[in-house]
Amino acid sequence: MLTQISRRRLLTTGIAAAAAVTPRLRSASAATAAQHLTAATRSLDVNGKPARVFGLTGPDGKSGLTLAPGDRFLVDLANTTDVPTIIHWHGQTPPWTEDGFPWPQTPPLRAGAGRRYDFQPIPGTYWMHSHHGLQEQSLMTAPLIVPSASELREDRQDIVMMLHDFSFRAPIELLAGLTGTSPEAAERMATATENVPSPQSQTVAANGGSAAQPGISVPAEIGTSKMSIPGGMAVDLNDIDYDAFLANDRTLADPEVVRVSPGARVRLRIINAASSSQFWIDLGMLTGQVVAADGHPVHPVAGGRFPLAIAQRLDILLDLPDRGTFPILAQVEGKRARAGVILATADAPIARIEDAAATAPALDNSLEARLSAVDPLPARQPDLVHRIAFTGNMRPYSWALNGQYWPQIEPLMLRKGQRVEIELVNQTMMPHPMHLHGHAFQVIAVDGRPITGAVRDTVLVPPRGNLRFAFDADNPGRWAFHCHNLYHMATGMLTEFRYDGIT
Repeated sequence: MLTQISRRRLLTTGIAAAAAVTPRLRSASAATAAQHLTAATRSLDVNGKPARVFGLTGPDGKSGLTLAPGDRFLVDLANTTDVPTIIHWHGQTPPWTEDGFPWPQTPPLRAGAGRRYDFQPIPGTYWMHSHHGLQEQSLMTAPLIVPSASELREDRQDIVMMLHDFSFRAPIELLAGLTGTSPEAAERMATATENVPSPQSQTVAANGGSAAQPGISVPAEIGTSKMSIPGGMAVDLNDIDYDAFLANDRTLADPEVVRVSPGARVRLRIINAASSSQFWIDLGMLTGQVVAADGHPVHPVAGGRFPLAIAQRLDILLDLPDRGTFPILAQVEGKRARAGVILATADAPIARIEDAAATAPALDNSLEARLSAVDPLPARQPDLVHRIAFTGNMRPYSWALNGQYWPQIEPLMLRKGQRVEIELVNQTMMPHPMHLHGHAFQVIAVDGRPITGAVRDTVLVPPRGNLRFAFDADNPGRWAFHCHNLYHMATGMLTEFRYDGIT
């Protein structure tokens, strides 16, 4: 059922939305001036109820950063919260000591501290988030937009839609509920950062699951839903029953309205910054063209509905009709819940959109199999092929890579100059979005079928699925490789790719 939003509310919302979701471009200069980024706490209204969350604010007072083409990433980060934090520049390839992962050599910033970051960024749609504890769930996240000169020549309106899942419960309480532990034990689990080589490998249980991580007991159900996928297999989705889903910090009860001109040409940058939820992007009456995945250009793929796993991004080009209202919606897999923003011309009436629809299917790799990189890796034989099997269960709640739980892992050792191929085999009944720090990789096979796929930094491996990607070892350091479901990572689904010579 649709109800009209008042004209006064519409005008106020539209003005705020246009400012909030359109990146702010600066002029490039011969010498890039440092930008200031502030980690802070803030208040958020979620369906009429106040919440205290984190935020990352740029020099203009808005969320995140937008660089000018050719600018270096020269950023002064100030932590004004009363707790430690560390910010990861997701998808970028800085030196490893600037990556924003809490290695013992690069600990979190203490409260009141600051640090400068300086590296050459990759153009495209990226984002930033805390890698300390579970702060990401409390919205310590923001867009990081690096437009290229060619994108500016397109003369399209840039619109960012950043998605979140939200709970009024503290993230530590959510983790404690999943694992059946105390909040104190969950806190220790979430902040385990030191890499200690495992004295002995964990073993895979005879039933195909993983051996239980010590200290994790059988949890009470907290929000898991089961869904049958083609082939009749029942899979687990949605670990947590969230209170709301947000697009640019707002629900569909009070969505952002972005004003567009009649017949506008739009570049829609969609970022899935959710901690534990995956979405189907629905363009409604529009047909768009996906032209970038995780910031890297792909040959255009047309459609009106696209899967978007946790931590992934899509750039979609839209050519709008002359006038009207155009909802851009994101629906959670396996649920009825959805969020979104509304694009509208100045004289278009705005109707309220229900925040629920028919239950969405589980995400798949139908889009992944169709994507192809504009700039693929040069062809060559791999120097190193490594297989990583995912193991784990909802009961007990624990997730592992090759039977090893972070931090008791054995790093994968690399040498600079190697071509590396990684085969990912999901032996669990849950999907896992896998992210590699410090490198861009190319998808080269989906479920055993070779492809010349997208270059990106995060891939989804569905239940019982497999995927292969390749990358060149060209950025020496210590690099995290992990499931980007925050609670899977917190219970062990993280390992390290380490270059020879890095101690």
